[in-house]
Amino acid sequence: AAAGVSREQRWSLAGATALVTGGSRGIGHAIVEELVGLGARVHTCSENAVELEGCRRRWEEMKLPVTVSVCDVSVRAEREKLMESAKQTFDGKLDILVNNVGRNVAKATVECTAEEYSHLMSTNLESAFHLSQLAHPFLRDASIAGGGSVVNISSVASSLGYSTLALYCISKGGVNQLTRSLAAEWAQDKIRVNSVAPGGINTELQNSVRTDRGSKGHRKYVVENSDASAR
Repeated sequence: AAAGVSREQRWSLAGATALVTGGSRGIGHAIVEELVGLGARVHTCSENAVELEGCRRRWEEMKLPVTVSVCDVSVRAEREKLMESAKQTFDGKLDILVNNVGRNVAKATVECTAEEYSHLMSTNLESAFHLSQLAHPFLRDASIAGGGSVVNISSVASSLGYSTLALYCISKGGVNQLTRSLAAEWAQDKIRVNSVAPGGINTELQNSVRTDRGSKGHRKYVVENSDASAR
């Protein structure tokens, strides 16, 4: 960067609009406030209406340009409704999509049910795929320098194997491949697609892990939350 140029000038998102899923706590909450701090207007969601309203009030008191929608991103119709809300909020404009929402079920692989598999994949992987599809027409017309941007929140579990975390690892590996594929395909539309793969983060979600003992003595962790999964 040129000498004498401030961080704010180098990284300004003044005038930009962003949709961040799972912004009521943890990593997603931090992303929302960081984007706002750089000048963007942000729309975010959570399936926890009470928690989301608490965040909305706090942001309103701080005079931050953040709007919210209650949304369970594992449901296709709700994802479509979320994108329509963002479209209306931003007058048909969207520059940045952050696919942050995640869910984790950690238990012995042989004990995982079809329902757990389906729900985790629809939350962690399908939602990122579908929301990216829905956002594409808007991101293609992004007005910010460098074009539109998709950021997928992955995990170190996307490339490493962890005992009792097979479902989570599969979903995050899929997120990485989705990121690579969209980056190659959408470069012609001037849309950048990247993923961030953090390790363990001390978020509310990680602290909310419930521990019990399975019938076969396996240690079982079941996490259900609409924010970014423990990483």
